[in-house]
Amino acid sequence: MKVELLSGALGAEITGINLCDTSANNIKIIKDLLWEHKVIFFREQDISHQEQIDFAKCFGPIEHHAYVKGLPNHPEILRIVKEPYEKNNWGENWHSDVSYNSKPTQAVILKSVEIPPIGGDTMFANMELAWETLDEKLKNQIIDKKALHSSLGMSFFVDNYAGMEAKKVDIDEYSNEHPIVRTHPETKKKILYVNWTYTKKIIGLSKKESDELLMKIFKHQERLELTCRFKWTKNAVAIWDNRSVIHYAIADYFPNRGLGHRRIMDRVAIKGDKPF
Repeated sequence: MKVELLSGALGAEITGINLCDTSANNIKIIKDLLWEHKVIFFREQDISHQEQIDFAKCFGPIEHHAYVKGLPNHPEILRIVKEPYEKNNWGENWHSDVSYNSKPTQAVILKSVEIPPIGGDTMFANMELAWETLDEKLKNQIIDKKALHSSLGMSFFVDNYAGMEAKKVDIDEYSNEHPIVRTHPETKKKILYVNWTYTKKIIGLSKKESDELLMKIFKHQERLELTCRFKWTKNAVAIWDNRSVIHYAIADYFPNRGLGHRRIMDRVAIKGDKPF
């Protein structure tokens, strides 16, 4: 096994591990790497849909997306599609997946199916390090506070993406409150748990006070020294600890610049726990 760091903040590319091997020893090695590096990457992993699902189940129960249907024969897999003429990427702003759920996603296993010849990288930022490096005055302002996270509704997830099929839902938009500083269940580290996309208000503050404080936090979270960047190749797999990182799918392959390309990714998410 070889581990190559992507940056000083987080991220590692791993070679010499077969993701089809779901033995207890192999899964322990992968989990240890994940908790240490927050996001880990594996290239040339031509795994089937069922193999991706079986591997994900080693981390916990599979989570189904609230708004978007999975593949017809493998509903556990949500296929993320950007058509060549579309201008947006699914997940193109800083976020932690489904932080609006009462029990947000634990981890995500994302496999590249079709990638553009240029562009379409994904950025990740370490939110444990974001908390450690946050200004002490800001830390004292938020340490015991909660924030409201909103799901934003069905249209946010499907309107701009012809290849994403909506589910029938009873509630279009819903929200949950979580600690701004949560504790990682495994590592016990503190995590700065807000994000630009879904976090809408700090509980107990006026809108003006909340907006100003959140903006300071968001600017801190996106500092380049907290990030790593992954350039996709076909059949690459990324696994990220969704509790410890935020991520950003870069939509830099613009149709109006002659760079319109299809991008297809297969996503499996693992159920998480209630933040504390």
